[in-house]
Amino acid sequence: MKKAGSSKANDEGQERESRFSSLQQSELEALAVSAILEHRCLIAADEAVYEEWIRATSDPSVSGAVLKSLQDEYIARQKKSEAQQEKLSEIIDALGYVPQVSLDGGE
Repeated sequence: MKKAGSSKANDEGQERESRFSSLQQSELEALAVSAILEHRCLIAADEAVYEEWIRATSDPSVSGAVLKSLQDEYIARQKKSEAQQEKLSEIIDALGYVPQVSLDGGE
């Protein structure tokens, strides 16, 4: 969480509030559900890349270039997931609660 005393944090807080404040609660909830499902997909894909990277590190036949590529892919995915998580957090903050989303993606 950003420090309240920071002018940048205050500007971001106002931007966050204005970005979602015009949406109806039903629109926010649909947006939150969509973002939660997207987050779950990103996590699953990130885990698959991570598992491949870990598996490749224990395989002596895998080149350093391939390992570096897997590492770079994992790091890039982590950055994307972090940005998506921040967006999800903003949506949930505006909504005021976390909507229930079943494990299969339905409501």
